[in-house]
Amino acid sequence: MLWRHLPNALTFLRLLLAPMIFYWLWQGEFGQAAGWLLAAVFSDLLDGYLARRFRWQSELGGMLDPLADKLLMGLCFIGLTLAEQVPLWLLVFVLARDVVIVTGALAYRFLIGPFAAEPRWLGKSSTLVQSSFVLVTVFALGWNWPLSPWLDYAVWTVAAAALLSGADYVWHWSWRAWQAGGGRNQRNGRA
Repeated sequence: MLWRHLPNALTFLRLLLAPMIFYWLWQGEFGQAAGWLLAAVFSDLLDGYLARRFRWQSELGGMLDPLADKLLMGLCFIGLTLAEQVPLWLLVFVLARDVVIVTGALAYRFLIGPFAAEPRWLGKSSTLVQSSFVLVTVFALGWNWPLSPWLDYAVWTVAAAALLSGADYVWHWSWRAWQAGGGRNQRNGRA
């Protein structure tokens, strides 16, 4: 194996770990889930470091890395919800944000044209809040740390971040679509 493929191999490993972590969460085996989640987080940090440090980035890695991250977080939220550790409405908020973003991106692509994905700072903040929430919750459950009252505040923080980030993406890309399409034509006197 060529060393330059190591980041993609680590990302693929994370794709394989996500369903395992989901299974352990769903079964209430939080210690197992915490251990595998730690391995997944380490693989994410290592693949990003290697890709940047040695310029081993690839188009495949650029697509697989965010997919692995979204799959891992989504399955963690689903597993925690099924284990009755996270309220169902929070799962809906988190998944709805991603569905809105992906649906908007597909609509833009097919109605307006190609675009370069631009992570927004609210989107990055929401991802950081969600990831931190999942990590702390899973590790706390796995190592029997007390969660309340922290969990109540964290749930609302995750929900607010998802709502604000989703609204920001909708606003930003709606504005870009308007500029690329009808808005520009109307300003120039064309219908």
